[in-house]
Amino acid sequence: MMYRVKHATTYRYTAPVLLAQHLAHLTPRQTQHQTCLRAQLRITPTPAEIDESNQDYYGNPVTFFGLREPHATLSVQVTSRVEVRDRILPALSAARPWQGPADPLAGLAGETLLDVADYCFDSPYVPLSHAIRDYAAASFQPGRSVLAAVMDLNHRINKDFAYDPTATNVATPLTEVLASRRGVCQDFAHLAIAGLRAMGIPARYVSGYLLTLPPPGKVKLRGSDASHAWISVFLPEFGWVDFDPTNDCQPETDHVVLGWGRDFGDVSPLCGVVLGGGEHRLRVGVDVEPVSA
Repeated sequence: MMYRVKHATTYRYTAPVLLAQHLAHLTPRQTQHQTCLRAQLRITPTPAEIDESNQDYYGNPVTFFGLREPHATLSVQVTSRVEVRDRILPALSAARPWQGPADPLAGLAGETLLDVADYCFDSPYVPLSHAIRDYAAASFQPGRSVLAAVMDLNHRINKDFAYDPTATNVATPLTEVLASRRGVCQDFAHLAIAGLRAMGIPARYVSGYLLTLPPPGKVKLRGSDASHAWISVFLPEFGWVDFDPTNDCQPETDHVVLGWGRDFGDVSPLCGVVLGGGEHRLRVGVDVEPVSA
């Protein structure tokens, strides 16, 4: 599939921003199943400095830009053209049977160890807790394939939690999400990651997009009008395998990857430091449409 992705972010401030520095994760990542053919970034007002050549610690493309003139509005628009290819998904029954939590780094070495280590423990948005571990443990029955257990957790989060964009914000604790049983894709991804790490399974947060208009006869996926989030788990025999708890599925060609990290904080689409500005209103719009190759 070939997609055109449009992501528009607008900040409106109640007082002028005098100086600002921003970091953007808005260029789709190159992966085994995805190629970003181009990404065009438009920023208003025009930055005094900009650098689009860097990668962060996790290998995601990042853009730094600085604003040196007073401004009451910031607009950041990115238009990308991305090719997404079919993934090879392992059979859920093919994974080793669950035999209880074990050291997730046992037997790993070199680059694989470095790639996996950060995704095994607490992170700022994913603190581990007994309550979340107990919730996840219900999916991990002895003898059940590990991948089947992850899919069962995926399914239970989709069934047990209501998708409600008004229920949470980025600062809502996971314990509150678990208690209220409401949230959005970011919350459901964080919840799944916390449960999986508590069970000794490395899990990372994946930021990206969904196809806005589904094929004829298919239901529109939740989260398709904004940035989306899902998870990826590591098993030594398969590598990284993705799951989308918000939509109770495994991502295929309708998911476009922006980047990944320990949690939302590592791949926030736009973050920064401003001097001035007062309060602000934020508006974000996302559109993902298929185009001819």
